[in-house]
Amino acid sequence: MKKTIFILAFLFSGFALKTATAQLRVNVNIGVQPIWGPVGYDYAEYYYMPDIDVYYNVPRRQYIYMERGRWMFSTSVPYRYRSYNFYNGYKVVINEPRPYRNAAMYRTKYASYKGQRNQENIRNSNDSRYFENRNHPQHNKWRQENNRNNRDNGNRGNNGNNKHKD
Repeated sequence: MKKTIFILAFLFSGFALKTATAQLRVNVNIGVQPIWGPVGYDYAEYYYMPDIDVYYNVPRRQYIYMERGRWMFSTSVPYRYRSYNFYNGYKVVINEPRPYRNAAMYRTKYASYKGQRNQENIRNSNDSRYFENRNHPQHNKWRQENNRNNRDNGNRGNNGNNKHKD
């Protein structure tokens, strides 16, 4: 009887440990965020721009806007917003699927952000994590440093001497 209880307890603890070890998923898409995007986010699924009532899908690089009662998806901004300054306009990061389906809620929730121009964008950031973005002004310098560091680390301990001692 004691053996049975012990075996059951052992099996149960194994299942408990199995379910307790959860996978930690860290999403990072800094390198694909546009340089006009806001700083401070390792991951952004959508930007909502209250000034023009447009969403931007970061992974797909796609603008989503309402036209004649239908949601339109385009890789370029609509003509009517051609003069909009994406670097100055406020962007709200939304990490939920298809936020445009709740457009009325977002319009109301973020109406107070219209006209705000105090948000730092990726292009103007001195945070080195944004330098991997190929459009960032510091990207080439960052890439050269990483290449140099990779070369240095690859040759470390070698000192150019490849002779084997027997």
